[in-house]
Amino acid sequence: MTRKIVVILGHPARQSLCGELADRYQRSAEALGHTVRRLDLGQLDFDPVLHEGYRQVQPLEPDLQRAQADLLWADHLVWIYPNWWGGPPALLKGFIDRLLLPGFAFKYHAQDPLWDRLLTGRSGQLIVTMDSPPWYYRWFTRQPGHQLMKRAVLGFCGIKPVKVLSLGPVKSATETRRQGWLAQVERLPHSL
Repeated sequence: MTRKIVVILGHPARQSLCGELADRYQRSAEALGHTVRRLDLGQLDFDPVLHEGYRQVQPLEPDLQRAQADLLWADHLVWIYPNWWGGPPALLKGFIDRLLLPGFAFKYHAQDPLWDRLLTGRSGQLIVTMDSPPWYYRWFTRQPGHQLMKRAVLGFCGIKPVKVLSLGPVKSATETRRQGWLAQVERLPHSL
């Protein structure tokens, strides 16, 4: 079964390990017959600041309108980004703030504290690089960024299941280790 996949590169720099991982994932998925659309956040033209919060509608720039259309089109979302200060980069967080809006990604009920998850029917994959060892991030800091993305963002909107691949430590990785990570990411589309 082929899938409709959106690969979201959350690293501001295209020329990065995250960029290489996104390229490798995309090539592998396309070689298997999946249809892939790509969002490189560092190349999109949008204001990542939600200036008035959710009190006032902030019009979406054309790149964010296309991104919303891509998310509605997709049945699998792949988020590739570095872990900076325990979570995703500010650009990715701003993208989420501006894109996953009430009425698009979720809808609160008027008479109770519950909500409708408007992006159900989609699965997710997080591919996260970090300078700390993944075991340290898991056991000592309790994975705040993974919890944010998996539960508080994607799960809140109905995207599940969400798998997580943590890659690190990047700063001390040998070229052999980096090539191993690229090969690991290349195999991920085979399990869709």
